[in-house]
Amino acid sequence: MPEVGHRRVMAFDFGTRRIGVAVGQEMLGSGQPVAMIPARDGIPDWTRIEKLIAEWAPDLVVVGLPLNMDDTENEMCARARKFGNRIHGRYHVPVEMVDERLTSFEAKGDVMSEGGSRDYGRHGVDDRAAVLILETFFGL
Repeated sequence: MPEVGHRRVMAFDFGTRRIGVAVGQEMLGSGQPVAMIPARDGIPDWTRIEKLIAEWAPDLVVVGLPLNMDDTENEMCARARKFGNRIHGRYHVPVEMVDERLTSFEAKGDVMSEGGSRDYGRHGVDDRAAVLILETFFGL
């Protein structure tokens, strides 16, 4: 694995209906959205995830952890952790959890300010949230 600072990182914004995906280079400290993967009650399309991991070959995966504002965990935290554990188990890539409080809210604001409609699912909120998770990991 490349040394810290030179890793390719893939971020996931886990959701029960959609999972946003972004990738970035740690040295550059920025990311780009790459996909929104459909999920059925939190069960992702593993075939699409496998293709993305094969295509981008991340050195590390980060998964957003939707903590409550008082730092407590909720049911979605447990589901996001389970998702991260499955990625690690299936693809043998290191996985870290990243506090993602307010990233979806911020992503919706970004999309709306760029002229997106209220139908967020088709206009990049989930993959934009994954970029914000990645930037949080990079310390931006």
